[in-house]
Amino acid sequence: MDERVREHARVLVDWSARVEAGDNVVVSVGPDAHELAVAVAERLGERGANLVATYAAGEVTRAYLRASTGEFDEDPAHELALAENADVYLSLGGGRNASATADVPGEIRQAHRKARTGVREARYDSRWVSTAHPTRSLAQRANMAYEEYREFAYDAILRDWETLAEEMAKMKTVLDDGEEVRLVGAGTDLTMRIDGRTAVNSAASVAYDSHNLPSGEVFTAPYATEGEVTFDVPMTIEGEAVRDVRLEFADGEVVAHDAAQGADVIGEILDTDEGARRLGELGIGMNRGIDRYTDNILFDEKMGDTVHLAVGRAYDACLPEGETGNESAVHTDLITDVSEDSRLEVDGEVVQRNGRFRWEDGFEG
Repeated sequence: MDERVREHARVLVDWSARVEAGDNVVVSVGPDAHELAVAVAERLGERGANLVATYAAGEVTRAYLRASTGEFDEDPAHELALAENADVYLSLGGGRNASATADVPGEIRQAHRKARTGVREARYDSRWVSTAHPTRSLAQRANMAYEEYREFAYDAILRDWETLAEEMAKMKTVLDDGEEVRLVGAGTDLTMRIDGRTAVNSAASVAYDSHNLPSGEVFTAPYATEGEVTFDVPMTIEGEAVRDVRLEFADGEVVAHDAAQGADVIGEILDTDEGARRLGELGIGMNRGIDRYTDNILFDEKMGDTVHLAVGRAYDACLPEGETGNESAVHTDLITDVSEDSRLEVDGEVVQRNGRFRWEDGFEG
């Protein structure tokens, strides 16, 4: 086994999920993430945690959904019980086909998402972390040779997370002290309120309220969104290619949308429920170890020189205690490249211009 696989498992179990002896741990394993699953299981055994492993394959989901009537029991008791009794939930991505569910009718996908709202919420109450094992299918999606992709993935995952956390703390302070954010770029002029919110320094550990490995972003829960935004980073969403998405906001809600490709799937997501038309997240990528787009949201949204917005559910970590933010059965991220002809302002002051932050070399105020 490549020693980097064991290091990936160590970072995931020790730094990211902070697993302790006696923890009940559910590990969801993608079809090609077997090697990482073995290393994680070994680490959990050494730690004295209790392991349950489940299998997560897009082809299995496709077969089930296409054969179904489209009517699903709400939060099935056996699935809910597993989620509610998990102290830690680890998702090891490593699928064989990102478009496995592309031919599942949209209304069935939507109904299935909504029926498992309680299950998702229970998982979010655990120390959950999502990661990805570098596989040949992910390399193919990224248009990279397999060995090249492994180098890329481990450069992003096996970071000095404590040092990066110190760097990202500067952006967290700006957002915590701010009231209004304005994002300006090609096809974009968007304002949103952030006062009363707490930004998350997402340094790949639940200790930072961060749930992705790799991570490397600072995010908050905006509201009162106005204006328009264009997302020019190509993505695969619900198994379908999406490109050049445009959203228009008024009174905090999406009032118009379009896309050069994948407009139907964007419309499906926006129609999921009332909260799907409001923003749940503003995220600012700061992981300079990610230097190219790979059609994998786990990596792409963390890349330096990007900003992403998510329609749908807001994370509780960004909200005052006892306050409920935007609620939805979806949380769908969309990414815009801010490396050229763009700026990010907080309360009228430019914090980032053309991808460079004001504390970085090369920043032009």
